[in-house]
Amino acid sequence: MQFYFLRDSYRQKSQLFDESVNAALTAVAGKLERREVVDFAKVQQERNIEKSKQEQAKQQLLAEQLETQYRIEDLKSKQHIVFAKYKEQEDQLHSLYPNVIEIQNSFFETYIKRPEYQKFMKFSVSNELTDDNLVQSFITLKASKVENAVNGKDDSTRFVIPLMDPLADQQTKFRIATLPPKEDSKLSKRILDLERRLDILNKKNSWTGFNVYDSVAMLGGKKADYIEDVAIGMELAKRPLKDRLNIIIVQELLKEELIHRDIKAPFNIEIWSTSNILLNNILNEAELNSPINTTKYSTALFKGDVGAAPGKLTIYFPNKKAIIADNMSYLLLPMLTLLFLLVGCFAYTLIIIFRQKKVSEMKTDFINNMTHEFKTPVATIMIASESLKDPDINADHKRVQKLANIIYDENVRLGNHIERVLDLAKLEKETLKLDREDVHINDLVAAVTDSMQLRMQNIGGKFSIDLAATKDIVVGDELHFSNVFYNLMDNAIKYSKGDLHVNISSKNIGDNIVITIADNGIGMSRDHLQKIFDQFYRIPTGNVHNVKGFGLGLSYVQDILRRLNGRITVKSEKDKGTSFEVILPVKK
Repeated sequence: MQFYFLRDSYRQKSQLFDESVNAALTAVAGKLERREVVDFAKVQQERNIEKSKQEQAKQQLLAEQLETQYRIEDLKSKQHIVFAKYKEQEDQLHSLYPNVIEIQNSFFETYIKRPEYQKFMKFSVSNELTDDNLVQSFITLKASKVENAVNGKDDSTRFVIPLMDPLADQQTKFRIATLPPKEDSKLSKRILDLERRLDILNKKNSWTGFNVYDSVAMLGGKKADYIEDVAIGMELAKRPLKDRLNIIIVQELLKEELIHRDIKAPFNIEIWSTSNILLNNILNEAELNSPINTTKYSTALFKGDVGAAPGKLTIYFPNKKAIIADNMSYLLLPMLTLLFLLVGCFAYTLIIIFRQKKVSEMKTDFINNMTHEFKTPVATIMIASESLKDPDINADHKRVQKLANIIYDENVRLGNHIERVLDLAKLEKETLKLDREDVHINDLVAAVTDSMQLRMQNIGGKFSIDLAATKDIVVGDELHFSNVFYNLMDNAIKYSKGDLHVNISSKNIGDNIVITIADNGIGMSRDHLQKIFDQFYRIPTGNVHNVKGFGLGLSYVQDILRRLNGRITVKSEKDKGTSFEVILPVKK
């Protein structure tokens, strides 16, 4: 898409470039011819001075007419620029508000600027038949009562923009848009004065019935009257083309017209007379050659002469492609931005897809693990319940008590599983309420360690405790702190191998207390180390579930410590053990 866009943009730029160069050549040829006409008028004026004082007066009058006409044309050109700017703004206004209504400045001063007279304003809808036999509606604005009219105070052009439906049974709201004047009043006055002056000069001219351009064209050999003047004009037109042109003036005019059309590149000039080249000049001394496939732009010179044009002016740009490419450089940044944006969006989409796939797999593992965790106590309760139905067992009070204890213990186990899942859900929703009280971390760690001694003895392991921190009071929730250290010690026991040895220590570093729980268990690889705090994540073991759990313990630990202004770090090496550090700010 970008390739086709660039190609079409290049073609459009090339077409606009060709049109601009051809327009510049046409303008230069016209100026050269007008310049020769002016020169011819001066020659004719000099001859008339020699003939008689009367002819001299006529020539002076003719020169004054020329100057006046040029001034009028120049002022009209400026006036046209003013009107073009106004027209552009007016078109923009009509494109935004099709129902906009132009009003007189006196209407604005009388009715709109004075709020008490706005009640006399009335919007109405009129229908007109278009050239296509379609009915088109227009909104008009009139005053129902005219009194105390106020003249306009400036020459700005004002419009009323209806903001509500004039067909509705309520007052139509409106806005006022003010545009610059359609024409410069000073320029208009100067043009009017000059035109009056030109009329006076035309009346004084003995050649009544001709305007100044008809007179000069006639004198330049463009008409068949006044034989003597025609002969002079033809004599001047018969001069060699090289004598009729000044290459310096041609260069300056070309540069001026091209720069006016925003073309500032070097170019070659060729002037041809019939089939012979008279001049091949390289502008700005640029070392340019004329390849065979270079586009050349030509225009006829002195097309107003009687008969065929005596020559043509040709220019070409050997580096035209580079010029157009340079003009399109502003498109490069948006295109690159769009390209990178598309690539980034595509990459981001892939990341999201793989992340969702990973989350889906983790949730599947969580459901499998939860099923295994819930299946064991449920099965135990079911077996115990069926045993209680046996009459022989019911007769034995001790066996009944033992089965009841089993059912109770398994119920407690199920409840603990459910509470862990619910606590994690509360943590995610930020609804879990945490107490803020003073907690002695050394005592708390020692108490949790004592509660785990029996399990440690059953697997033949041992704890090494070194609680050396002197400042051990932190602000937090004692119950959840206990769960944090219980989870860490429980993991050390569950993921042990052979002779388990767990080192538990505490120390003060700055304003923090650091509790370290290090074991010599199975450890983990660097890849798993980055993911163990994610919810539901467990180190993959296939369909083997020899280690019980949901993959929620370490996620719970990290969330609790984060909410209590603490943090946890981990170091581990495969088959060598794992070390967790819990860092908490001590109470000041």
